[in-house]
Amino acid sequence: MIRQPHTTSREALVANSIKEVVSELRMVDVADYIAFIRMEQFGNISDIVDSAAELYFMPGTLRLGHGGEAQVAWSSAPKIVLDLELRPQGATVYFTLTMTDQQAGIEVNYVSFEAPDPDPTVNTQRLEDLLEVARIRKTVEHRPTRNAA
Repeated sequence: MIRQPHTTSREALVANSIKEVVSELRMVDVADYIAFIRMEQFGNISDIVDSAAELYFMPGTLRLGHGGEAQVAWSSAPKIVLDLELRPQGATVYFTLTMTDQQAGIEVNYVSFEAPDPDPTVNTQRLEDLLEVARIRKTVEHRPTRNAA
């Protein structure tokens, strides 16, 4: 696949928007991922992704795509690769998440917009806005202060 010039900026957007979710996903024991992938129990991995995403995104925004892969060898640390879909209203981002013992990274494979603009820069800004709208943010409750009389 030919990488487009705007892919790097979109990868940064996606990585930044899901970093808390990835932290949640890394709390799952790597042996569980290996077992679920090897036994083709992708429904279990889908449940894990959904549970991690529900804390940070509107329902259905982030989900498991077509599956994943466990790369396990005696000579290196395990590597878990998950196909994910980020679906804020108005766009779909197909990407892979790779998690190892020391780091995690993403690679955007394809971005689809419902009504794309001919300018990729406009689409990238739109993606950023759509991801922000799909986020669940904690609100701080402001209580009125009492004036001492």
